[in-house]
Amino acid sequence: MQFFCSKLGKTMSPERLREGGRCADMAMVCLTDFEEYAKEHLSKATWDYYAAGADECCTRDDNLLAYKRIRLRPRILRDVSVSDTRTTVQGTEISFPVGIAPTAFHCLAWHEGEVATARATEALNTCYITSTYSTCSVEEIVAAAPNGYRWFQLYVYRDRKLSEQIVHRVEGLGYKALVLTVDVPYTGKRRDDIRNQFKLPPHLKVKNFDGVFQQETAGPEEYGIPANTLDPSISWKDVYWLQSITRLPIIIKGILTKEDAELAVEHGVQGIIVSNHGGRQLDGGPASIDALSEIVETVQGRIEVYVDGGIRTGSDVLKALALGAKCVFIGRPAVWGLAYKGEEGVREVLQILNDEFRLSMALSGCRNVAEINRNLIQFSRL
Repeated sequence: MQFFCSKLGKTMSPERLREGGRCADMAMVCLTDFEEYAKEHLSKATWDYYAAGADECCTRDDNLLAYKRIRLRPRILRDVSVSDTRTTVQGTEISFPVGIAPTAFHCLAWHEGEVATARATEALNTCYITSTYSTCSVEEIVAAAPNGYRWFQLYVYRDRKLSEQIVHRVEGLGYKALVLTVDVPYTGKRRDDIRNQFKLPPHLKVKNFDGVFQQETAGPEEYGIPANTLDPSISWKDVYWLQSITRLPIIIKGILTKEDAELAVEHGVQGIIVSNHGGRQLDGGPASIDALSEIVETVQGRIEVYVDGGIRTGSDVLKALALGAKCVFIGRPAVWGLAYKGEEGVREVLQILNDEFRLSMALSGCRNVAEINRNLIQFSRL
């Protein structure tokens, strides 16, 4: 018996499917199914780029393993006949506490790229953090999903005017917060990208900087823009600089310690994303979920705390919220959804997480997000 795969335009045997190949017409049951499909259908260099961790990938892999060390303590006989997954982030209601983390180059996975991602998150009424390194411009993203709830992820460049110009662009377009990414003074060593000599294909660009670097294209390039563009001298004083040029809330992404969490509060930011950049920067640092508790304890509710890295199931979302996260953000799974069926694929990924989260809540005795707390979990001794 053969299965016809419309995506590949060919038949595939059951044996081939069992070996890891997935057809676009097959039911996708969990996020791992999308991962297998993306690995099967993306080019090796593209797959390696998305999958890459720094150095030996210990931190990337521990982001996943850390969730498996956490056990749930379900409560029973709680009347979970009605459940509500809604929550708020920065005062705005979203349908459930899962958003899209900033990930670059969506057009590598699907021809419509970030506009497809934006439409999917608008349809599911959740938060999409648009990457500086988008292959669609911030204007195109807003035009595609005018009613979507969006934040913008920002890097600080040696030329401050570049950062300032894009801040003013996104503020004028209605983006609701700036996500200042602080864990990339230099780019981590991603071995497969070096081996593959990864570069954006000629037909794609970092659209938010289209035309900005035209006179420098002859020099060495790093992920679509000239090398050494990011500013390694970035410091806490740049938070004040950013506050001086925008009224948008500032959320710092890349904090992993209680010391930096306290400094973030002292510098007047509105949120923290506990993140190790998907394990793509410093290898050997903590899994994001393992760093979450000390940061939540330090912040003491003064600002909102979020987390990304390693979320693959609805029970992972439940565990993160039980440890004090207000919302979680997914990166690679969104790209896998794009690779599968573009906007429809991202919607499916989000819907699966929403359904799994709702089920995990109910089976743990939680009727709404407010009932999720630290008593729900314990750490495995294994």
